[in-house]
Amino acid sequence: MKIHTTNYINTFIEIAEDCMAAKAEVPPVKGDARTVANMQFDMISKHPYKFTSDDVLFQVFADRNDLTKNEYPTAREQFFSKGQPCFRASPLTKRYGWGVHSDKDGKIAIFAVESAAYKKMAKDKTLKIVKAMRSAK
Repeated sequence: MKIHTTNYINTFIEIAEDCMAAKAEVPPVKGDARTVANMQFDMISKHPYKFTSDDVLFQVFADRNDLTKNEYPTAREQFFSKGQPCFRASPLTKRYGWGVHSDKDGKIAIFAVESAAYKKMAKDKTLKIVKAMRSAK
């Protein structure tokens, strides 16, 4: 079975061209339910460069589906047996004003669009620079 990945190496994902956030926002929680954006934000902001994109996307899927740790290996294999949207399609990069940097090991961290670090990475010639996907066509 082919396994797909969403991981990037030495890449910076800029916010989408049509992102409305002038400065980065912490994604809100809707009632009692945490949103995908909020779950992604918490995991990455609390542990920069600890997880790959695949790790974060699968963990959010596992949490939303109440999977047990024992179910993780099989579920992860199944999850990545078909292509998954990467962080270019994440609400963090499309709506909330966060750029995503993947280091040489594919571990990710987020940077607020208004930060000096974001601006520096967006100009870094050693990184592959890609834009997040637009919300509108």
